[in-house]
Amino acid sequence: MMNLELILRKTELLSREVGEYIVAQRKQSFRIDEKSFNNLVTEVDKAAEELFVAGLKKILPEAGFIAEEGTGEKSLDGYNWIIDPIDGTTNFVHNVPLYCTSIGLSYNGEIFLGVINEPNGKECFSAAKGLGAFLNGDPIRVAGTQRLSTSLIATGFPYDDFERENGYFQVLRDFTHKTRGIRRLGSAALDLAYVACGRFDAFYEYGLNPWDVAAGIVIVEEAGGKCSDFRNGRNMLFGEEIIASNRLIHQELEEVIQTVFL
Repeated sequence: MMNLELILRKTELLSREVGEYIVAQRKQSFRIDEKSFNNLVTEVDKAAEELFVAGLKKILPEAGFIAEEGTGEKSLDGYNWIIDPIDGTTNFVHNVPLYCTSIGLSYNGEIFLGVINEPNGKECFSAAKGLGAFLNGDPIRVAGTQRLSTSLIATGFPYDDFERENGYFQVLRDFTHKTRGIRRLGSAALDLAYVACGRFDAFYEYGLNPWDVAAGIVIVEEAGGKCSDFRNGRNMLFGEEIIASNRLIHQELEEVIQTVFL
């Protein structure tokens, strides 16, 4: 039988080790490439992914990989590690200390373990199905905000997918009037972690990849929150969109977003 708690602890330790490597490399010069318009990758991203792959193979040898920088394929069969070696690469490049590593573990498409490590603040968010959600080993819960009007929410701005740009900014304008404020950190994984620990009441975004959200989904849900796509479905991994909330304001969020996007 799989020892989830042991796998979680080993993944946390590996995430901290790789995070320390990433922060150390930020002090050095490194190569920056553009995979596509406004979509950056550095040699540090690639090296960090290699470190994760090597370490995760030792933790669960039978698992495959779905990773941002090319390791593995987008297969949902069996066990798969879903890796973002640096979520928030643009922040990393510009020395903005809001980036993280994100590791999810899925079985046949269902995420059941996740670790998000923010190395600059030394904050490691983690969760596994049935075990709860944690920040540096201490239990966390979503916020108790009951109304959209008293909420603080987060989003991510489109940077290379502008097909729904007009609708996006309409939704942004609506939420500006209906909430206490909107924040944009530049890292979807961190946004989700902040929902899980109650700093944000909700997060929404489109144009996302599996590695952006995999770990965050299980951390938010184990912290008592709710995740869905824009249609209140469960196609978050490959559907390229997500709403994550403290559950209490989820319906209000959906009503605003669905008015524009459905």
